[in-house]
Amino acid sequence: MKHLMLYCRAGFEKDCAGEIQDKANQLEIFGFPRVKSNSGYVLFECYQHGDAAKLQQSIDFQSLIFARQMFAVAEEFIDLPSEDRLSPILHSLEQHDDFPVCGDIRVETPDTNQAKELLKFCRKFTVPARQALRGKGILLKKEHSKKPVVHICFVAPGHCFVGYSVPGNNSSFFMGIPRLKFPSEAPSRSTLKLEEAFHVFIPRNEWDDRLAPGMWAVDLGACPGGWTYQLVKRSMFVHAIDNGMMADSLMETGQVTHHQVDGFKFEPVRKNVTWLVCDMIEKPSRVAQLMGEWIISGWAKEAIFNLKLPMKGRYEEVAEDIDNLKLFLKQHGVKFKLQAKHLYHDREEVTVHVQCLSNISPH
Repeated sequence: MKHLMLYCRAGFEKDCAGEIQDKANQLEIFGFPRVKSNSGYVLFECYQHGDAAKLQQSIDFQSLIFARQMFAVAEEFIDLPSEDRLSPILHSLEQHDDFPVCGDIRVETPDTNQAKELLKFCRKFTVPARQALRGKGILLKKEHSKKPVVHICFVAPGHCFVGYSVPGNNSSFFMGIPRLKFPSEAPSRSTLKLEEAFHVFIPRNEWDDRLAPGMWAVDLGACPGGWTYQLVKRSMFVHAIDNGMMADSLMETGQVTHHQVDGFKFEPVRKNVTWLVCDMIEKPSRVAQLMGEWIISGWAKEAIFNLKLPMKGRYEEVAEDIDNLKLFLKQHGVKFKLQAKHLYHDREEVTVHVQCLSNISPH
């Protein structure tokens, strides 16, 4: 296997390509990305056979910012016959000695308007593909979450890439996208950014402890309250920081205290804040620095924030800002876990999560 497939948002292929190139170079696995503008995916071609599987095993998927999914490609099919698209795929996989026995299958497309027209076909194709792969022993008789996942990605009618992803080092979501429904009572659609961040960054079995009722949170740049809504919905108490007006529905809950001040100047009076969230429109380097100052001061235990991206050099900018934040925290002796993702509900921004693992006394 020489190719690694990565899904991304359409229009961000160059950013995804730059990132995977960096990761591969660091691992001394050499190759180059094949990029097609607005395709919604990047294909990284390794120079050596077998290196795609090695690269997939070596890269921590959670560390990738712009990739929504990652899988090693066993075969590309360019012109499958319309009367029987399945037989060539089965025949090819039977010839691959290094293709693992898998526990699930996903027949999907990149996230583009053109490719999504194939989703109806993908849903119909999944059932016979699952049955046939089970019949050949490529897929287990029952779903198994600890086994690899078969991916069949159609980029056009009759044109697909077939491969597998590694359990625990892939996205658990179909097409790499959490399916969320906009709550009609939320004051803005930005609420979905924070909800998606919770799904992506915090394991579901830890929600009861880390997103617990009664916690205190601070929302910098809160108005009209899209992110505050997610915190209130989880029965938290929120200091909403913004010179604008908050939605009446949130203020009526009695869980929100509105401070009409500059988010860069606010300091919590009581140092009992668990969550800091921030979606301010500001230079990304300035926001990252502010988040670091809150963490080293012990004012919050976890933070989720957005870094607005420039028009050019998006990967380079966000990588530099994140590296600077990591260095800042390390210099102050903070142990932390940091993740960053270009989420489905993000546009020209990247969402970052920092969890403080040190016991820092507020000051």
